[in-house]
Amino acid sequence: MVPVVGSLVAFLVALLVGGAAIHISATVVADVDDYSHAIVTALVGAIAWALTSWIPLVGPIIALVAWIWVINWRYPGGWANAAAIGFVAWLSALAILFVLNSVLRFGVGAFGIPGA
Repeated sequence: MVPVVGSLVAFLVALLVGGAAIHISATVVADVDDYSHAIVTALVGAIAWALTSWIPLVGPIIALVAWIWVINWRYPGGWANAAAIGFVAWLSALAILFVLNSVLRFGVGAFGIPGA
């Protein structure tokens, strides 16, 4: 029972971190200030990534396009804006994870942010 609770807590923390990164980037790039919207975007983006990244040779490229498509679908501004939100979210996730993992020694990831 304890490993299940630990896994659930780790998933929730990683989802909150991914949502925070998307929230920061969506606020900066698209002027959208809705944290719950960002959390759902992180969850749907992670699902899109998981469904496509396994494809041999082109999977990571298709997964990245699918992830940006999710951001484009959830936020205003078109594909360029979605790519900018994704890039700033990735940078934000790296900064958040640096503080959580290096300074506070949490050992978490960012669910919904590829490569973070």
